[in-house]
Amino acid sequence: MILSIAGCLIGFLLSVNLFIKILDGGILTMNAANWEAPFGIVFVADLFSVTMVLLTSVAALAVSIFSAVGVGRARMLYGYFPIFHFLIMGLNGAFLTGDIFNLYVWFEVVIISSFVLLTLGGRKAQLEGAVKYMAMNILASTFFLTGIGILYGITGTLNMADLALKIPLIEDQNIVNLTAIFFLIGFGIKSAVFPLYFWLPSSYHTPPSAVAAVFGGLLTKLGLYALFRFFTLLFVPNEFLKIVFLTIGVTTILTGAFGALIKTNIRRMLSYLIVCHIGFVIGGLGLYNKMALVGAVFYMIHDIMVKTNLFLIAGLIRQLRGTMNMGKLGGIYAEYPKISLLIAVVLFSLVGIPPLSGFWPKLFLLESALFNHSYFYAASIILGSFITLFVIAKLWSEVFWKDASLDEMVVDNFKALKPGRKTLMVLPIAILACASLFIGLNAEFIIQVTDRIANEMIDTTPYTRAVLGK
Repeated sequence: MILSIAGCLIGFLLSVNLFIKILDGGILTMNAANWEAPFGIVFVADLFSVTMVLLTSVAALAVSIFSAVGVGRARMLYGYFPIFHFLIMGLNGAFLTGDIFNLYVWFEVVIISSFVLLTLGGRKAQLEGAVKYMAMNILASTFFLTGIGILYGITGTLNMADLALKIPLIEDQNIVNLTAIFFLIGFGIKSAVFPLYFWLPSSYHTPPSAVAAVFGGLLTKLGLYALFRFFTLLFVPNEFLKIVFLTIGVTTILTGAFGALIKTNIRRMLSYLIVCHIGFVIGGLGLYNKMALVGAVFYMIHDIMVKTNLFLIAGLIRQLRGTMNMGKLGGIYAEYPKISLLIAVVLFSLVGIPPLSGFWPKLFLLESALFNHSYFYAASIILGSFITLFVIAKLWSEVFWKDASLDEMVVDNFKALKPGRKTLMVLPIAILACASLFIGLNAEFIIQVTDRIANEMIDTTPYTRAVLGK
C-alpha cells in the first residue's frame, strides 16, 4: 500500500517534469532498442500524449490513496495493487506509443488488468459485469486487429508518422475508408459510444469504488484518445465521417442523458453520465475545426478529473451510509457539512457552473456547433447539460439535503474509522476537487495548452518530422 502510493507520487512528479519539457521544448521521441523509425517501435511524447499521461498520474495517485481504505484486505492479498499498476502502465504505454501494433499490445495490457480488477472478490454481479465487459472488448480488439492487418497490407508499415505520409498516396481511397471504419468501430466500443455503450452501465457499478473510479475516469478516455489520434493523424475526416461522428455524438449524448434520468443507484447513474459526456467529445471531433478540437480536448481534461472523483465520492457515500440507493439516503449535509461542501464543488464542476471546469469546453463546443450550423449537436449539448443539472440536483437533494428517515438509517462505517483512515478517504477527493478548480479557474492556461494540441492535430508536420526527421 505504501509502495503503491509512493510509486504513484513518483509517477506524478515524473509526468509533471515531462509535461513541462514538452510544453517548453516540443515533441520528444525514443526508439526502442535503438531501431530507427519507421522500422522499430517508437515512443512519442507530444503535448496531447503527455497531457493524458499527466492526468492519468493525478487520477492514479488519488485512487491509490483512496484504495488504502476503500479496498478490502482480501482483495489486496489477491494482488490488487500490482494489477492496478499494470493498468496504469498500460494506459501510459498506449498514450506514448507511436506504433499501431504496439498500441494494440498496450490495449491488451489494459483489458487484461481491468478484467482482473473487475473480478477481484468473485461476487456474482462482478462476474456478470466482467463477462459483458470482456466480450465487448474482445470484439473491439478483433476490429482493431483486422484494421491493423489491412493497413499493414496496403502500406507496409505500422509506424503512425510513416502512415500519415503514406495513406494519402494510396490510389484506392475506398479501402482506406473501409479500414477507417474498422478502427472507428473498435475504438467506438472502447469509448462506449452509441450504439456500442451497453457494456459500460452493465459493468462499472459492480467493482469497488476505487476500481470504478479508474475505469470511469480513464478507460473510456483511452478509446477517445485513440479516436482523436487516428482521425487527425491518419484518417482526416471527410464530409461523410464528419456526419457519422456528429450523429454518434448526438445519439450518445441523448441516450446517456435519458439513461441517467431514470436511475436511482448512484453508480449506475454516473455510468450513464459517462456515456452522455463522451458524446460531447465525439461531436467535437465531428466538427473538426480548431475551436471544436480545443473544446473537445478541454472537455476530456475536465472529464477525467471529475468522473474519477465522482466514483470516489460514491465510495465515500457507501462508507457513510452503507448503500448507494438514493431513495435510502439522506441527511449527509446535516451530519458532515464540510465533506458535503467539498463534494458540492465537484458536482458544480460536472454541471458546468461558471467559472468551473465544465463550463469552458461547452462554450467552445457550442460556439463551434453554431458557427458550423450543426444545430442538432448544439441542441443536444444544451439538453444533455440541463439533464445533467437535473440529475445532479436530484442527487444533492436526495443524498445530502433531505432529512434521513429513521427507518432507513444504517450503520455509519465512516465514524468507526480511525482519523488517519478517514483522511485517506477524503484526501483524494480533495486532491481531485482542487485539480478541477485549477482547470476551471486557470482556464486561460488550459486553453493555451489545448489550442496548441488542436494546432498539432490539424497540422501533423511537427509530429512526422519529430519521428522520421522529414
